[in-house]
Amino acid sequence: MSDHEQSSSEELIFALDIGTRSVVGLIVEPCGEQFRVIDCTVREHDERSMLDGQIHDVIAVSKVIGKIKEELEIKHGPLKRVAVAAAGRSLRTKRVRMDIHLSRHAAIARDDVLTLEFSAVQEAQAQLAQELNEQDVTRYYCVGYSVVNYFLDGELIGNLIDQRGETASADVIATFLPRVVVDSLLAALNRCGLDMQALTLEPIAAINVLIPVTMRRLNIALVDIGAGTSDVALTEEGAITAYGMVPVAGDEITDALMNAFLLDFPMAEEVKRALTGSEMITFTDILGLEQTLPSEEIVKAIDKEINHLAGKIAMKILELNGKPPQAVMLIGGGSLTPKLTERVAEALGLPAARVAVRGADAIRQFVGEHPLLNGPEFVTPVGIAVAAQRHPVKYVTVTVNDSPIRIFDLRKMTVGDALIAAGLDIRRLHGRPGMAITLTVNGRMKMIPGGHGTAPVIMKNGEASGLDAPIMEGDRIVAEAGSDGEDAKAQVIDLMDKLDTLELTVNSQPLSLGPIALVNGQPHPLDAELADRSEVVIRLPRTVEEVLRESGMLSAASADAAAETVQFSVNGREYSLSSRQTVVEINGKAASLSDFVRPGDELIFREEPLELPAIRDVIPPEEWGQESMTVHFNGTPVSIALSSLSITMNGRPAEQHERVEDGAIITVKATQPAAPVFSDVFRYVDVSLEKPSTDGLTRLVMLINGEPASFHSELQAGDKLELYWE
Repeated sequence: MSDHEQSSSEELIFALDIGTRSVVGLIVEPCGEQFRVIDCTVREHDERSMLDGQIHDVIAVSKVIGKIKEELEIKHGPLKRVAVAAAGRSLRTKRVRMDIHLSRHAAIARDDVLTLEFSAVQEAQAQLAQELNEQDVTRYYCVGYSVVNYFLDGELIGNLIDQRGETASADVIATFLPRVVVDSLLAALNRCGLDMQALTLEPIAAINVLIPVTMRRLNIALVDIGAGTSDVALTEEGAITAYGMVPVAGDEITDALMNAFLLDFPMAEEVKRALTGSEMITFTDILGLEQTLPSEEIVKAIDKEINHLAGKIAMKILELNGKPPQAVMLIGGGSLTPKLTERVAEALGLPAARVAVRGADAIRQFVGEHPLLNGPEFVTPVGIAVAAQRHPVKYVTVTVNDSPIRIFDLRKMTVGDALIAAGLDIRRLHGRPGMAITLTVNGRMKMIPGGHGTAPVIMKNGEASGLDAPIMEGDRIVAEAGSDGEDAKAQVIDLMDKLDTLELTVNSQPLSLGPIALVNGQPHPLDAELADRSEVVIRLPRTVEEVLRESGMLSAASADAAAETVQFSVNGREYSLSSRQTVVEINGKAASLSDFVRPGDELIFREEPLELPAIRDVIPPEEWGQESMTVHFNGTPVSIALSSLSITMNGRPAEQHERVEDGAIITVKATQPAAPVFSDVFRYVDVSLEKPSTDGLTRLVMLINGEPASFHSELQAGDKLELYWE
């Protein structure tokens, strides 16, 4: 090989499209703005070493890659670097709805919306990891997300910025590339002695060559229909907004042909490929019978499966885009399925001309004419080669809070992406609002919100930055969480509206009283803190006691009354009695502390000395210990005590009627009961034993139950006593 050929081989781009069924290898030479395809080779996998775009057997796949590499190296010299793409079907899509609580008084800022969106992406990442039992959520690269809808207080809204409400929500579709896909791709290349020159995603590769930048402001859906899956990508406003995958593709049509006409897989594949170019098709079924049928008849036999494929693709486009796109481009071998474009257009409600298969003719501006590139299955391999030159994807290394983070630069990456890649919880960065408290005020529920949390401080290279700021290699990002808001506090005085005052007179002095507060039924100072879930009643004073307490008179009187007490003991038990009494009058009439008052009432309230009680009034009933019996004296029942009380106060004998002295020590003892005699009755009845002045009365008669008796005759309960002169 000459030096010239050697040097030109350094400029050649080696591109690989590793599909589920086959691997396509291209050698492409950049020629100014165009690319010239110099060579192309296709090899099918010997075994099922690929599944849905994921390399399942690295060794088997590397063997196929090695064979393609060797085949191309014979003509073009050593190949050391290769451009590859991660299959669109290996992307994982997750749809989540995320809510954030807002302050009623503050308008929603752009940063709030970005926080909401990135939090939704992070939630999707976490849910995906949970579904796949993956501990490390950062093992998924977010390669794109799109907001399906915004909501404010549960209602659909076009734009959240500058709106006000309680809850903002975003419905987001996020797409992730599992790191294992990239790792297995790198492993297969390394086994063949190849370095990754560039990595892209298959949908991005195809869009790069099919849809020029000038067209990307349009809302276009690109569908790559392979053997096992159909990959969907959407562009709008110059960016790729969403990706998706449908597990229905060309093999469904092949299976339908196998069942309809009893064909084996290779023959069914041949028939499928012939449908687009031939009117009459000849095939041999598994019984060895040869048939020749019009292609229209064959298509009619698989009409149901064509409709099914078109319907699934249309549903996925509508799910990702929220509405029909302006145009749909179909690529990949499966896009040649007859009538597929018309059926997709019908399912989306688009004119038939808006859905088209785009083949090698669509990429002539890049590759010119080439006999090897004759169908839509070559769009993606050429796109991979073009992406290697024009849109090389690299790792971007940045530091987040002094930790180095490697990010796959698969789109315009932002500070928010770096924070997600670093595993920082976007929601936790914003200070949480303080705890609210809920009160019931005069029967109505009232919520006192907590303080607002402060926004996070995000710096990029020492300067303040937003979540949507683009990042470059070597950027230093620092994210400090905002501080939490203070918990809510409330005093009764904060809850009071303007209330009337209660006007009345107390002890001839005019008085004007404001409202009082009862918390959980108890009086509560107006400036004391309220606990959560308190029941608060705010009203004017209603009773004499409330009026006196609010005027300060009752507490003073109570203190005086407490000071003026009499202390004494009875048989060792201590007693305390007030030596003063309360006098309450309303409009000249006696009243109690619990009576209601009305505006204009005249209240009298005073404390007076209270006469001390007699000893008998303070002796507890159980201390009397007296027994009694009843007899009848001259027809009147009389109760006679069988025992008497012995009372001492401060060591001296005392009578029952004596007043208690302050500090007195009183003892009460009962004597043993003794049988009463006739003369004991005279202690209980008022009778004169003097002889009446009436003439003829000479003798005093004493009878017990009709029998003669004397003063010393003993009595029994129920005896009838008589005493008279005759």
